Amino acid sequence: MIMRTDVLHAMRLARIDLTLVGRNTTVLFNVLLLPLLMAWVYTQAVGAEKIDGVAGKLFVLAGLPGLMLVFAVFVNLVNSFTARREELVLKRLRAGQPSGPAILAGSALGALVLYLAQVALLAVWMRRSEGVAVANVPMLVTVAVLGVALFCLLAAAFSGLTPNAELAQVTVLPVLLLVLVGAPIAFPADTLPGVLGDVSALLPATPVVEIARTAFLGGDHVSGGGEALSMGGQWLAALPSFAILLVWIAVAALLARWLFRWEPRHS
Repeated sequence: MIMRTDVLHAMRLARIDLTLVGRNTTVLFNVLLLPLLMAWVYTQAVGAEKIDGVAGKLFVLAGLPGLMLVFAVFVNLVNSFTARREELVLKRLRAGQPSGPAILAGSALGALVLYLAQVALLAVWMRRSEGVAVANVPMLVTVAVLGVALFCLLAAAFSGLTPNAELAQVTVLPVLLLVLVGAPIAFPADTLPGVLGDVSALLPATPVVEIARTAFLGGDHVSGGGEALSMGGQWLAALPSFAILLVWIAVAALLARWLFRWEPRHS
């Protein structure tokens, strides 16, 4: 009964979140359109050469879900959690019927809806411009759910480090820059030399990029090479990336529990 009530509260809070996002043109641009604009810039930069056995433009587009997570989930929720904490919204919510996990789950659910809408737009873009359909829909949905869970937890942790909503844009910069520069969106992770390749492979967005690319294209884009795989082979190839993603979720959960605050920092 308690779990059912929490689910209902989470769905109600997610609906409210989506309504607020729909009324804020700045958030809509940052969450939905800015990643697609950056994707277009990436595709212009790679040119016509092949990367990992596929056209450069296709390679970039298939890895874009890892970049989308940073905008649709992480940046958006760090701002949201911090602003609501400082305005005592989180404190009032927690004092009411919803439990703490239900409140966070509501934000995560709203972010998941936005993220899936982005991925759907990306799939349409790839279908129309490149003639490529998603090869493994269940894998793409699975990595979307796990990726949103990870970056929601990271957002909760980073919001605890953020003094106020005005500084939220500064707090998210390290993660944003790491993903933009280090995640293998426009290059395979194993092409970077030495320690740079190791760092790129262990970034939280990297497993999402590799799994999404494998799901979109149906080839092995985890260990590299891009050779075509069966449905079962795609899941097997993606297991190392799924393992890294699950480890990151566990780490992020610990950080969120340690750092997240329900009340203003000055209280």
